[in-house]
Amino acid sequence: MRDLRGASKRDNLGNLPRRDLLRLALAGGALSASGLILPSGARAATPKKGGTLLVGCAGGGAKDTLDAHQAVTYPDIARNFAMYETLATIAPDYSFQMLLATEITPNKTADLWTVKLRKGVTFHNGKPLTADDAIFSIKRIIDPKTPGGGAAGLADIDANGLTKIDDLSFSIKLKRANAIIDRELAQYTNSIIPIGYDVKNPVGTGPFRFGSFTPGDRTHMPAYSGYWRTGLPYVAELVIIDFPDDTARINALMGGQVHVIDNVPFAQTVPLGMTPGLKTLVAKTGGWLPFTMRVDQAPFSDVRVRQAMRLIVDRPQMIAQALSGQGSVANDLFSPFDPSFNHSLPQRHQDLDQAKSLLKAAGHADLAVELVTGDVAAGLVEAAQVFAQQAQGAGVTVNVRKVDSGVFYGDDYLKWTFAQDFWFTRDYLSQVASCQTPTASFNETHWSDPKFEALVSEALTTVDFAKRTELIHAAQAIDYDTGGYIIWGFRDQVDGYSSKIGGLVPSRTGNPLGNYGFAQMYFV
Repeated sequence: MRDLRGASKRDNLGNLPRRDLLRLALAGGALSASGLILPSGARAATPKKGGTLLVGCAGGGAKDTLDAHQAVTYPDIARNFAMYETLATIAPDYSFQMLLATEITPNKTADLWTVKLRKGVTFHNGKPLTADDAIFSIKRIIDPKTPGGGAAGLADIDANGLTKIDDLSFSIKLKRANAIIDRELAQYTNSIIPIGYDVKNPVGTGPFRFGSFTPGDRTHMPAYSGYWRTGLPYVAELVIIDFPDDTARINALMGGQVHVIDNVPFAQTVPLGMTPGLKTLVAKTGGWLPFTMRVDQAPFSDVRVRQAMRLIVDRPQMIAQALSGQGSVANDLFSPFDPSFNHSLPQRHQDLDQAKSLLKAAGHADLAVELVTGDVAAGLVEAAQVFAQQAQGAGVTVNVRKVDSGVFYGDDYLKWTFAQDFWFTRDYLSQVASCQTPTASFNETHWSDPKFEALVSEALTTVDFAKRTELIHAAQAIDYDTGGYIIWGFRDQVDGYSSKIGGLVPSRTGNPLGNYGFAQMYFV
């Protein structure tokens, strides 16, 4: 695989020290092109070409990765959207659309799927995309020795049942029927990479190619001139810079040192939007910032403690204070946009007396717990602080421990007894596969309930929508009663950008910056 890093001025920019990158003047950057449905007015009539787009991302650290199948932090995910692509995608309006594939179709029993690939797509090294590459990618994701982040959602795929039909089509045989495998293939964790992929010099089909990478600092990506979506990207170069500290990220935008940032602290939404030369991008999403209780460790191994903790939360107050009103109340369940979401469960409200009663019955009348948090997503630390205050009303002491993003997503990630996290919008079964079964890649609550798992398993194999909805409702009822998450609200996604940048549109997916629409951003 040839080295794509040349000696041009464009490529050398990626090797500049961070302080020099941050001195670059604002140069200037719509979700539009090539078949993706977008809101009207998302693109100017004639967007300008060229310029270097500087992006500030929340979090990041020494464990940042370029691996297409291992993205965890915001900078990781941003790189995924820039360099790689999936067979299908969830568009900003939350509709399901084809991307590298033109068709993903099941047989009548949904245990055999056929995929037809888009003609004329090439990887950054000039190699045409073929069925062999797609099959290689899926096998890499589901490899039990080194599973990718999307492995749990693709667990029903039979690795020996991936069959090439011709250069641009292949079939996927499943171990059992799965009615939503196409939506799993659309997750950003399931990007398509070429045979021979080298994570140290990664190659994808995305609008930007690899230039240089310093974990915990920055990534430089020149535009890919052979990108299949005609006319895109608009900017000549993309630089993603890690900002674990919220204040530093805001200051970088306000000082003109970056053009766009993700995850504006909610308290800064209004003042930032009123700052001359700056704008905010606000999207209503199903994204959520849960408190995670490990159900396999005391005190949360007692369901009464988990129920009490959920009753401690004053949800409207949490929205008002932690999110500065930028969100909506949740009911300890994720996936509000899923058409099978169970809206019949009674809305949970704060009930401190009942919480005290449950804690006393569980032998934890004077409960004290440590809550691990960090500046890894907007509103996370604020939510921890508000929760600690609310818990005092039930006689619970919550000691908030704030760590940096490198520690939060370090060796103890998924092991914290009581912590937090962030998730984007997903449908229920897809989200469960990622975080709420023993085989899930991110089972942060260590949840395991045989009855729940049986219902989810049956729902996945059920093609009939009404029957599948009935099964999901039953699973959600168990989750609502005994789960390990405190899901108090759905957050708006708030990003900030210079008025010299065009092409951003709100996205219901919860992914920042218009579903990371770097290809469609341009300088005005």
